[in-house]
Amino acid sequence: MKEKVRIDKYLWAIRIFKTRTLAATACDHGKVKLKGESVKASKGVVLGEEYEVKKENEKMIIKVVGIIEKRVGYEEAIKNYINLTPDTGEKPEKALTMSFYTGKRLSKVGRPTKQKRRNLDDFMDNFE
Repeated sequence: MKEKVRIDKYLWAIRIFKTRTLAATACDHGKVKLKGESVKASKGVVLGEEYEVKKENEKMIIKVVGIIEKRVGYEEAIKNYINLTPDTGEKPEKALTMSFYTGKRLSKVGRPTKQKRRNLDDFMDNFE
C-alpha cells in the first residue's frame, strides 16, 4: 500500500472512472469535491476522507478506507471505499442524447432516385 496517491489515480484505481484522464478531467471541472470544495487532480488521498463525485447523471459519496495505486478487479476495489450515497430507489437514467442516436441513416430518405424524379416531373407536367 502506498502512502500518497493522487485523487485522480485513486478514483481510477477503485473503478469510479474508466480512464485516469476522465478522472483528472472530472477533478478539473469541479465534479469531485471534498467538504464542499473542488479538489485538484494532484491532491493526495487520506484515509477517512469523504468525497462527493458526480458522473453524468449520478452523484456518489465515497469514504476512503484503503489506499491503492494500481487498478484492480471490482471485488478488490470495493474493499477500499465505502459508498455513502443515500439510496433513492431510482436507477440513474442514461443521457437522452445517447438513447436517441442509433448511428444509422434512415433508408429511403433524402434525394429521390432518378426514376422517382422522372415520375415527379411527369406528374408536375400534367398540371401545367
